Amino acid sequence: MVERAPVLDTICHAILIAGALLVCVPLYFAFVAGSLTIAEVQKVPLPWLPGGQFVANLQAAWAKADFSRTFLNSIVVAVGITAGKIAVSLLSAFAITYFRFRYRMLAFWLIFMSLMLPIEVRIVPTFEAVANAALPLQWLADMLHVADFWKWISGHDVTITLEWNMVNTYPGLILPLIASATATFLFRQFFLTVPDELCEAARLDGASPLRFFWSILLPLSVSNIIALAIILFLFGWNQYLWPLLFTTDKDMATAVIALKNLIPRSDSEPAWNIAMSGALLTMLPPTMVILLLQRWFLKGLIDSSK
Repeated sequence: MVERAPVLDTICHAILIAGALLVCVPLYFAFVAGSLTIAEVQKVPLPWLPGGQFVANLQAAWAKADFSRTFLNSIVVAVGITAGKIAVSLLSAFAITYFRFRYRMLAFWLIFMSLMLPIEVRIVPTFEAVANAALPLQWLADMLHVADFWKWISGHDVTITLEWNMVNTYPGLILPLIASATATFLFRQFFLTVPDELCEAARLDGASPLRFFWSILLPLSVSNIIALAIILFLFGWNQYLWPLLFTTDKDMATAVIALKNLIPRSDSEPAWNIAMSGALLTMLPPTMVILLLQRWFLKGLIDSSK
């Protein structure tokens, strides 16, 4: 039986309403600013009621930021990061949980410790890896003196230069972010809750490890995968630092980078109404993803906490 406590219910509802207002009021003022003209948006204080330029400002923001191109780039990058992170995390968690090999726990703790690394530590090595992904092969060729060996065989001087530049490419935006220690840790914790009898039964039926993974573990993990996919999609969509570092071509810019370019500068027209309209457009795809998959998102969070 649930005990009724009117005072406690009132306090809880007041806290929830205050939290909802803290989230919704900035969004409302962004909507109001995005519906005003430039002259109206510079008034102090800002009008509380929306104006009549909402659609015109959306069209201006869409054209000025080239959202037709940058949205496509953001969708490709966000979907690529989400799919890559989930695939890599599932396989690594499966290996750590169900396989007994030397240094298994060391591998797990190395993955776990990478959660503690600040992102600033990875900026320089990640940029070098993206600027030339073939750098390890170049180092290996130099260490093995492949050029000298070829000269000894053929008598001709050769220079071996390996280069794979991923700057201004989709792989350059996706691959550096494809590993996730958090997702690996969460999937491992979920796999530990799967009864050992299932694994034993699959083994007695002659199922291979991949068959057990594909036919049993994946169906059990659907709600967790969808919940994590939503979070990872938001992570990929909101990326600002890595696209800023790895893209110099405006055709490879993402929606967040395009939104940054809409923010007025000191020597430009103070078109905050266009910037606010661009912000609303940029928030639209993640909002739609959450609304469409809300039921699965809640189910995944509840299942992961059991």
